[in-house]
Amino acid sequence: MLLPQFDYHEPQTLSEACDIMAEFGDKAKALAGGTDLLVNMKKKLISPQHVVCVDRLAEMKGIRTSGGTVRIGAAEKVADIASSQEISQKVEAVSLGAQNLGSPLIRNLATIAGNLGSARPAADLPPSLMAYGAKVLLKSKNNEREVKVEELFKGPGETSIGPDELIQEILVPIPSGMYGAHYIKLGVRRALEISIVNVAAFVQLDQDGKHIREARVVLGAVAPIPIRALSAENLVKGESPSISLFEKAGEAAASDAKPIDDFRASAEYRRDMVAVLTKRALNTAYEAATKS
Repeated sequence: MLLPQFDYHEPQTLSEACDIMAEFGDKAKALAGGTDLLVNMKKKLISPQHVVCVDRLAEMKGIRTSGGTVRIGAAEKVADIASSQEISQKVEAVSLGAQNLGSPLIRNLATIAGNLGSARPAADLPPSLMAYGAKVLLKSKNNEREVKVEELFKGPGETSIGPDELIQEILVPIPSGMYGAHYIKLGVRRALEISIVNVAAFVQLDQDGKHIREARVVLGAVAPIPIRALSAENLVKGESPSISLFEKAGEAAASDAKPIDDFRASAEYRRDMVAVLTKRALNTAYEAATKS
């Protein structure tokens, strides 16, 4: 399959890129890794008249910690996120999400912003980012704004990103005190697999380490967008951690899921696996919290 015709732009700065996006609006698409964009263009699912390459912009690169936040450049490759000690030590579930994405070849090309911007229900990085309460920094010609990752998605393939906006950075808060997080992906294969179910869990303990102060459970591939399992979160908050508690939380999470039947799995199987994986993710996150 051949790509449709388009005008190619390679700005040298983020400001220049924003100028181009402002000029062409919804007729333009940003290109970094291209693992989703170029495939969709070949399939004639989208036909932008202008493609704006942002892959080499310094303002959209790098991984650094500032003011209690891990800041990840939008054009940062997933492979670099997966191998970053800074990320694995401070926000480990993000590292696990990156490690589970696609294959080594795809991880070497794909970017974190692309995985978010594609808004796929089964994407690997949104659940782990949501577990930490991460935000994206959106930049346009005349404005910039921060949006929570969980508020970014409107539906499959749809986001709240404006046609003139670019993701500049992903901001992941570093939790304080005793905390841990985990990410689990269920698929038929170990690589190049789209999730049947994925779950991210975050647990923060109180000062004495005997009760759960804060918890987040995020489910992927079981609803049109990644969702918080609020029933599970509310069930464990303030409680003393235990396997039986996490098992009940898994059942609560399953009730929050809205899966469908497709060729990968039935809705019933997905709901059952949400219960199992939520229990495992919460327990692993709790164990990590006790060692932090």
